[in-house]
Amino acid sequence: MADRPEVEISFDRDRIDFEAASRLIRASYWGKRRTEAGNRRAFDNSLCVAAFIDGEQVGFGRVMTDYACFAYLCDVVVWPERRGAGIGKKLVGALLDHPELAGVLAFSLRTTDAQSFYEAFGFEVSNDGMYMRLVR
Repeated sequence: MADRPEVEISFDRDRIDFEAASRLIRASYWGKRRTEAGNRRAFDNSLCVAAFIDGEQVGFGRVMTDYACFAYLCDVVVWPERRGAGIGKKLVGALLDHPELAGVLAFSLRTTDAQSFYEAFGFEVSNDGMYMRLVR
């Protein structure tokens, strides 16, 4: 069995290829209604992380947060040719373990197809009748 390549995780915004991340997000089921400008504004107002192999970006994720009470994990994407190598796990783990998020009381996310992936990190499907949302 071949060794998996080493994945480097970085929060350095100067290294992140936001255009490539936006392109992949806009091709996803959850991001198809977004624009490049909208994604860029969202990225600018989030804690962003990227995964790299040999200096090439292969993944992206972000958290919207107030750094105290609440954080929303979103836009976790791995480049299609790199999926299945544990990169998504490293991205989510890095965000959850980020020192500035250590005191956050509650994390939330939304997914239609990756519940078991996020359950491995302790997330639970919420049907408690407390969460509400407004979609415009």
